Amino acid sequence: MRTFDSADAVDHLAIARLQAGYGDAVTRQAWSELAEMMLPDCPIRLDLRDRVVEVVGPEAIGSMIAASVERFEFFVFTIQNAVIDLVGDGANATGRLYIRELRQEREGHRWTTAYGLYRDSYRKVDGTWRFATRDYSTLARTDATGAAMDVFPIPGT
Repeated sequence: MRTFDSADAVDHLAIARLQAGYGDAVTRQAWSELAEMMLPDCPIRLDLRDRVVEVVGPEAIGSMIAASVERFEFFVFTIQNAVIDLVGDGANATGRLYIRELRQEREGHRWTTAYGLYRDSYRKVDGTWRFATRDYSTLARTDATGAAMDVFPIPGT
C-alpha cells in the first residue's frame, strides 16, 4: 500500500480545487476559464447513452457544453462525490467525479435533473494540476415526461 505525505495532501487539495473550479466555471458558463484548467490537447468523451460525443481542447469543450446548456434558463452543476488517486510519480493522478445537473428549460419551464460520472486523468505541469483526459458517462436523467428517471449502469463496475 502506498504511503502518503504532506506533498500528497497538497496535491490532493489542488486537484479537489480543480474539480470544484470546473463545476463553478460550468455553472457560471465561464467557458474561457477552462483553458487554465485543461491541457491544450485534453480530450473529452461523453457517453450520453443515446450518442457519444468526443471533442479535444478546452475551447472545443467549452463550445460543446455552451451549445448543450443554452436551452436552459437555469443550470447548476453540483459535485456529489469525488475520489482522487495519486500516482507514485507526483505528476499524474486519476479520479472519479460524480455530478448532478439541475436545470430548467426555457421552453415550457420543465425542471430536469441529470446525474453523471467523470473518470479523469490529471497532470501536473509547471506546478499546476490540469485535466489531461475526461471520460463522462450519464448515470441517470429525467425521462421525456420529466416524471421519472432513466437509470444506466455505472461504467467499469
